[in-house]
Amino acid sequence: MPLTELLDYFSPFASDIWQEEGVTRLFTPQVNVLGLNAAYVSGPEQLALLHFPAGQPPLVASAFGVTSFAVSGQEVARLQVGLLQAAALTAPAGVVVEQVSRLQLPNWAGVLAAAHGTPDWGGLLARHFAAPLEHDRRSVLLMAYAEGVPVGALLWRGGSVGGAAHLWGSQNSAAAQALLRAAAELGGGWVRASVPDASDWPLAQAWTLRFTLLGGAA
Repeated sequence: MPLTELLDYFSPFASDIWQEEGVTRLFTPQVNVLGLNAAYVSGPEQLALLHFPAGQPPLVASAFGVTSFAVSGQEVARLQVGLLQAAALTAPAGVVVEQVSRLQLPNWAGVLAAAHGTPDWGGLLARHFAAPLEHDRRSVLLMAYAEGVPVGALLWRGGSVGGAAHLWGSQNSAAAQALLRAAAELGGGWVRASVPDASDWPLAQAWTLRFTLLGGAA
């Protein structure tokens, strides 16, 4: 199912993983990353089996529009997931992307959190990702700079053809394009990525990822 690529990307960083009859629920209270705090369901039969323990938000991730199945509740985020080719992305002048070492994790996490408007989460992100990234040879940290100032951060994961970039943030479209182009180049010319729903990105094989909070207004 389409959600498999998201689970492959996020599961190694989740604090708790629960699986039963086609449902996978990730829970990571130390961070505010939606992909690490959602139940991934592919149909109504899986949704009926789902339960959330006390303290875990009833957040569901679904591939909206791929099937007739839709989750009722309050939509909190909607992304487009698809294939991005490096050749289709420009390399903006004035933006430089560099691969940074794990020693730069606090800076990387701070830039990522600030790009999403939640700067107070930077330290928590850094502390959480430190352990799983320590021996992870599939992951690469990228940072974008404009005139020497950090303006974006991205986590690229290899393993599948092209790799994936489902966790990233930037202060502007130029930094975003530079980051995703660099990620695509790491993947040999293309990358599977999640981008904002309203963005005009040249995505191929695209589908819609929807995060829904159960019990809220539709």
